[in-house]
Amino acid sequence: QELESENKLDGETASDSESKSEFGGSPPVATSDDTPEVLNRALSNLSSRWKNWWVRGILTLAMITFFFIIIYLGPMVLMTIVMCVQIKCFHEIITIGYNVYHSYDLPWFRTLSWYFLLCVNYFFYGETVTDYFFTLVQREEPLRILSKYHRFISFALYLTGFCMFVLSLVKKHYRLQFYMFGWTHVTLLIIVTQSHLIIHNLFEGMIWFIVPISCVICNDIMAYMFGFFFGRTPLIKLSPKKTWEGFIGGFFATVLFGLLLSYVMSGYRCFTCPVEFNNDTNSFTVDCEPSELFQLQEYNIPLVLQSVVGWKTVRMYPFQIHSIALSTFASLIGPFGGFFASGFKRAFKIKDFANTIPGHGGIMDRFDCQYLMATFVNVYIASFIRGPNPSKLIQQFLTLRPDQQLHIFNTLKAHLVDKGLLGSLEDA
Repeated sequence: QELESENKLDGETASDSESKSEFGGSPPVATSDDTPEVLNRALSNLSSRWKNWWVRGILTLAMITFFFIIIYLGPMVLMTIVMCVQIKCFHEIITIGYNVYHSYDLPWFRTLSWYFLLCVNYFFYGETVTDYFFTLVQREEPLRILSKYHRFISFALYLTGFCMFVLSLVKKHYRLQFYMFGWTHVTLLIIVTQSHLIIHNLFEGMIWFIVPISCVICNDIMAYMFGFFFGRTPLIKLSPKKTWEGFIGGFFATVLFGLLLSYVMSGYRCFTCPVEFNNDTNSFTVDCEPSELFQLQEYNIPLVLQSVVGWKTVRMYPFQIHSIALSTFASLIGPFGGFFASGFKRAFKIKDFANTIPGHGGIMDRFDCQYLMATFVNVYIASFIRGPNPSKLIQQFLTLRPDQQLHIFNTLKAHLVDKGLLGSLEDA
């Protein structure tokens, strides 16, 4: 009898009414857009449809302007902004869970959620610091110790949080607490892991950061524009306002935009060179000899298209071909990140994740597709672009013991002699 009573209080059944009771009564209240009063007055004579169009348009231009400014300020500012966006997105999702969870007044959920965020960020960004700032880490004794035992420290921090969670378990509410434990970890997986991949993409070159993000922004805008003026056919029930006309129009506009933006950016070293840390100046540098991806090549146009365009060949950057893959993903698969977020919001009967941006909702409402895009770009670079990095191999080589270094040196020397390369180098 005691077990049956505990199961009922835990909400073992899966019906909507019992789930509603389990979460403490009514679902979270839908958020509303906090439109500035000056815009409300200026647009008061318009219908709600056109008023929303103007509010979204004005705030979109403001966000694009802000995006250009942080790009101009350089990689360090970009990484800081990514970190701030990650924290805000985590806060918005956890707050929804907290509104459900808080009804029982159970301890430590919010504290543990932020503690786990700290642990996961320490693990991921500690790996990044060791990887990209190797010389700086080796130069400073405290950093060298933290780097050497980084994974053990990360595991110890997580284990501490795990034990704190177990100690916080309250009788008759075990299932709900484990539910929120899973909520926190899924949020960490979606938000922190993928924001970490964005940082990795940035280090490959700012073009790998800017073009994918811009393609998602372009698709979002153009799909909205085509849907607003021409939309007639509903696309998916999760988002009733999405239409096939907007989806298809956004696809073609995004592919064209990706080609043009890639052509412009491929000509500038500040966008194409990998972001590296200069230990002499203690600053980031983006100066290099452009790789083949960013050198103009001549391509033959297929015979089918020659009669249409009137050209036999075209000069373009190889990166533009890759941009077609990026823009195609941004316009065909990227929106499913938005559909996923729509399903999440419908599950909890909320309109937006927050009301941070008038006409747009919360930060997570704007970045639901960006995180999915970041994962694709990272996988794409690892699969088709990135090769062995000589500088990282040398860094690892220098950390070995002298006898290990000599062994590798002799092995490499014997290999070069067998290939006939060492003799030619000595002659030169």
